[in-house]
Amino acid sequence: MKNYTFRVIIEPDEKNTFHGFVPSLPGCHTWGYSIEETRKNLKEAIKCHVQGLLKDKQSIPRADEAMELIQTFTKQELALA
Repeated sequence: MKNYTFRVIIEPDEKNTFHGFVPSLPGCHTWGYSIEETRKNLKEAIKCHVQGLLKDKQSIPRADEAMELIQTFTKQELALA
C-alpha cells in the first residue's frame, strides 16, 4: 500500500476562524472554527481533490517534488524605512 504525504498550512483568518490549504494541490482550501476542525476538513478536501485528479487521469503531486523556503527581508529592502 502506497502512502501519500501532503504539507498543509492552517492560519487564522479575519473572522476568528481558520483557513487551511495544501500548497501542492492548487485550489484545495477549506476552513473551520478551530484548528482541529480545519484539519478534519482538510483531510476530506484532500481526499476529494486527489479523487478528482485520478478521475481526470492526472498525476498526484509528490511532497518530495516541492521545496519550502523562508525568505527574510529588511525594512530597507521593502522600502518601509
